[in-house]
Amino acid sequence: MSEELKNIMNLNSISDIGSVKKRKRVGRGMGSGYGKTSGRGHKGQKSRSGGNIRLGFEGGQMPLQMRLPKFGFSSRVNNHSKEVNIKNLNGIDLVNLETLKENKLISKSVKKVKIFGNTGLDSKITVEGISVTKGAKELIEKAGGKVVDVIQKKEPKKTDEIDKGDKS
Repeated sequence: MSEELKNIMNLNSISDIGSVKKRKRVGRGMGSGYGKTSGRGHKGQKSRSGGNIRLGFEGGQMPLQMRLPKFGFSSRVNNHSKEVNIKNLNGIDLVNLETLKENKLISKSVKKVKIFGNTGLDSKITVEGISVTKGAKELIEKAGGKVVDVIQKKEPKKTDEIDKGDKS
């Protein structure tokens, strides 16, 4: 039985020549093979104790991550606005922010919605307090629905032109 136990292969009995190396013992004098400078070379920041250089540092030169152009933009204005396709509104009689949230077409944080789309509409719908594109408005009215209380953008005020020729 004792011979059978000796022949059992365990993880601690597996070994491969060269799989485990002895660690480098630096700073142990000339006879160690890493004498005097211990493999650090002569002088300079990296030869000193505590002389580490942060990631991406290029010796004072403008680092690569700062030289490359930046890209991408996330507008904070449009964080709370969404678009809804008109084809998703089939079967809803009254369309406003609350009904869209109930039907899970928009999330709870949305404050502005715009309806768009050019696919046909089967049912009559009434849109309240939501902006609608021209094409979507035509489709809604064609199906017998109506658009009420459309939120419109404020147009900039036009200044009256002053007649330069008339002087009294």
